[in-house]
Amino acid sequence: MKRFASAALAAALVAAHPAAAQVTALVGGNVVDLDGKAPVRDAVVLVEGGKITAIGPAASTPVPAGATVVPMQGKWLAPGLMNMHVHLALNLPGSARIYNEKPEAKALRMLENAKKSLHAGVTTIRSTGEDGGIEFSVKSAIDSGRFQGPRWHTAGESIVPTGGHGKLEADGPYAMAKAVREQIKRGATWIKLGISGGISDERGAIAASPFTDEEMKTAIEVAHRNGVKVTGHTGSPQASEYALEQGIDAFEHGYFFTPELLKKMKAKGTWYIPTIVVSQKGALEFYRKIGSPDWYLARQASVGKVHWETLKAAIAAGVNIALGSDQYPYEPNEGTNATVREAELYQKAGMTSLQALRAATIEPARMLGVDKEVGALKPGYLADIVAVDADPAADIRALRTISFVMKGGEIVRNDAP
Repeated sequence: MKRFASAALAAALVAAHPAAAQVTALVGGNVVDLDGKAPVRDAVVLVEGGKITAIGPAASTPVPAGATVVPMQGKWLAPGLMNMHVHLALNLPGSARIYNEKPEAKALRMLENAKKSLHAGVTTIRSTGEDGGIEFSVKSAIDSGRFQGPRWHTAGESIVPTGGHGKLEADGPYAMAKAVREQIKRGATWIKLGISGGISDERGAIAASPFTDEEMKTAIEVAHRNGVKVTGHTGSPQASEYALEQGIDAFEHGYFFTPELLKKMKAKGTWYIPTIVVSQKGALEFYRKIGSPDWYLARQASVGKVHWETLKAAIAAGVNIALGSDQYPYEPNEGTNATVREAELYQKAGMTSLQALRAATIEPARMLGVDKEVGALKPGYLADIVAVDADPAADIRALRTISFVMKGGEIVRNDAP
């Protein structure tokens, strides 16, 4: 009886005082600073309970006894990358197009692509139009920890008038309001409106403006009344101008922005997600792989030069820019992947390497409203960390050397022998 009582007491004490979370110590690396300050060299980064608890020089930051030590000598530690224009079930016109894909098959494909994205160093994504609402269930499975994948913000299905660039069609302000509310009901934290034509549309001009003013006004108003931000797929100056007047929060692609529109975007703090990789030569590798038809390649080529000039003008104007690729985050592109290449192109178009790194980390976090949780390496932030061979704030091409990925304190990739 005494033995039983002692065992019961011990169990009660364990329950009352659960074991402390395991501490992981990343030791010997250099921590990148996103504010232009000097990096922390020969640093110790302590991680516990999924969050960063301390960062400092090894000489003044002791490693707790019993901690799991991960050597990082010679590495540079940066926040996990963030990609704000992702389609994990991308299915474009071409010989590789999947027809009559069953929902369960699409879900498995999305899970696989989510894992590949995370292993490429992308720890947060925003999906901007997935068909059928399947992403809500896939996102829940990843959020639960049962499957690997990035943190996931979703716009649900892209909403368009009949025949527009998207799959969820609604005509008239009342139907548009219902479509917006349905996506929010299902879990959308953004709403995406296809306010112009697109490269993948077989018919119609990319610069077309299919929404009526009342439809667009209603969609944006309903989303905002529900505390949800709105982004617009756009290649139309006319549609962009009206959307901006109605308080839209962000634009995707923006092939044909005018200087006047960029000035207004800067004044309003509107976000721009350029997806520049899709219109440049690096995307041709992907288009060849999927067997894109000639008409698709012609439309892609038709916007490449003006899209590049728009990006350069947006950077010069000081518009808020958050990285998005519109390709799978891990998709090969000019010797790296689409996410890293997107950041490199920002630097080529006029950003400094530090600005390009911010566009891939803290700036998307600001756009999402989670910049006190992710997007930087600071005590109290979630431990989403990548390691590279050189300082990406000095040379953005260092992101090509990602060899270590941690999400929420869990090491999901470590190439060290």
